Amino acid sequence: MQKTQAKTTPLKQHTPGTLYGIGVGPGDPELITVKALNRLRAAPVVAFPAGLNNRAGVAERSIEPWLSDEQQRLPLVFPYVQDLKTLDEAWTEAAERVWPYLQQGDVVFACEGDISFYSTFTYLAQYLQQQHPTVDVEAIAGVSSPMAAAAALGIPLTCQAQQLAILPALYTVDQLEAVLSWAEVVVLMKVGSVYTQVWKILERYQLLAHSYVVENATRSNQVVYSDLRHHPDLKLPYFSLMIVKREPSKNNETGLLPG
Repeated sequence: MQKTQAKTTPLKQHTPGTLYGIGVGPGDPELITVKALNRLRAAPVVAFPAGLNNRAGVAERSIEPWLSDEQQRLPLVFPYVQDLKTLDEAWTEAAERVWPYLQQGDVVFACEGDISFYSTFTYLAQYLQQQHPTVDVEAIAGVSSPMAAAAALGIPLTCQAQQLAILPALYTVDQLEAVLSWAEVVVLMKVGSVYTQVWKILERYQLLAHSYVVENATRSNQVVYSDLRHHPDLKLPYFSLMIVKREPSKNNETGLLPG
């Protein structure tokens, strides 16, 4: 009798999950988009930037109302430094921490503001894809702080053909003056450390009357300042931004939104 060889079914290779980056807005938990919220609630593992001094960071506080006890929380350390070696080590370690969870399923990374706007997610995704080129990464947009700050002030950020410039925390006086030569609207991120120097430049350009500062936009401790002629010595927290209008809206000389 001829023996027949039993057929063996090849083992299916496990496909890693997807890393989803979601922008959760500048602080108000209700500013998360419906799409981001649905993805957040469905994720077995939720990562986010760790806060400082054992306190929850902005992204963690924003998503806390929407998380369940069954979801794994994964804080990742991203140091507030400019040293490239330190940052490289932190980004590498963060990617290494996330990878084992991706081998089991999807992971959501929640970041403050919008996922593509000066976001830590950019580095996490890049380093993870360098280590594991086949990993799937998807981004879900969020509300960024310049838009939230303009809404808090009740002003349009831009109108018609106005040109907008956004400068991150690290800019020089020369860079600011160069931008003021062409942009009708300028947003200065994390302006607290250079506020005094910026105030003097705006005074020289006679722009203080149409300049604004928002601290901790959309959060419970939000503070707004209009007409900076009366505020030369503000002591601002880390999450503060300035909006400078080189000229008021042509449609509305006060620049205020209707209502």
